[in-house]
Amino acid sequence: MDRTFKAISLILSYPTAELQAAMPEISAVLMSETRLTTAARAEMAPLLDALAAEDIYALQEAYVALFDRSRTLSLNLFEHVHGESRDRGGAMVSLVETYREAGFDPVTSELPDHLPVLLEYLSMRPEGEAREVLSDASHIFAALAERLNRRESTYAPVFGALLQLSGVQADAAAVSDLLAQPEADPDDLKALDAIWEESEVLFGPDPNAGCPQVRDMLSAMDLPVNPRPATAAE
Repeated sequence: MDRTFKAISLILSYPTAELQAAMPEISAVLMSETRLTTAARAEMAPLLDALAAEDIYALQEAYVALFDRSRTLSLNLFEHVHGESRDRGGAMVSLVETYREAGFDPVTSELPDHLPVLLEYLSMRPEGEAREVLSDASHIFAALAERLNRRESTYAPVFGALLQLSGVQADAAAVSDLLAQPEADPDDLKALDAIWEESEVLFGPDPNAGCPQVRDMLSAMDLPVNPRPATAAE
């Protein structure tokens, strides 16, 4: 198992008491990862320290405010490619079928394109394959890093680390397109309600619908991160 991908999967998951208890080991894995530069490791330290020591409820509230209240910070990768279009439904169906064909059944309440799920899978795949998959999503990681940096979030360096692990430079035009999408103020509940007003996700008949790059990126995924519990904010 690639313990670095597993560790990043865990720190990008919803914070729990179990995660806090495991943070000494998780931090040791990431701080000793030689595929990351010394600077990249140091930049992740504030998040690792916070996850280990801060009040769990404050950590959970901050996580929800970042990743659940804004589509432009979503950890569901297809959100950044398809939004709520029919293509997203088709890509999701294809992804679930891929899991099942590989002998894996979804056991989490998260959507199959959730980034911690992808990283959990990559922790069990050869390094070259993992790097190729991450490279396909590099523009998403770069956009997330930039948006989180603007918010001065300690999560931002994690996405910089993922870019380093991908071994590529994100396509500047693709990053620019993602950053051009408007962001909502997470404290403006009325605006958030308007943005998150759900349109129906249609699981259409074409399982191959959608963006070929992302479909290929997720063509051999596995699945098994622990589901995060529902919170009052959801």
